Amino acid sequence: MQANEMIALPTPELEKKLDDAYRELFNLRFQRAQNQLKDANTMRRVRRDIARIKTVLHQRKLAQQQQQARGEA
Repeated sequence: MQANEMIALPTPELEKKLDDAYRELFNLRFQRAQNQLKDANTMRRVRRDIARIKTVLHQRKLAQQQQQARGEA
């Protein structure tokens, strides 16, 4: 999933996707340990998706904090 697509999603849906991605990564690690993992690039893709989701969520949090700070000033 691209970052542009993630930005368009609401926060609760992004948090659900983050949880799903962590579960998928967990399962991929088990597959790798048992030598059942067919494509090693899958783990890399999932890790990058997690990073993208976390970045978008962090940007939203910072934007919300800035709005609150402007409202108090």
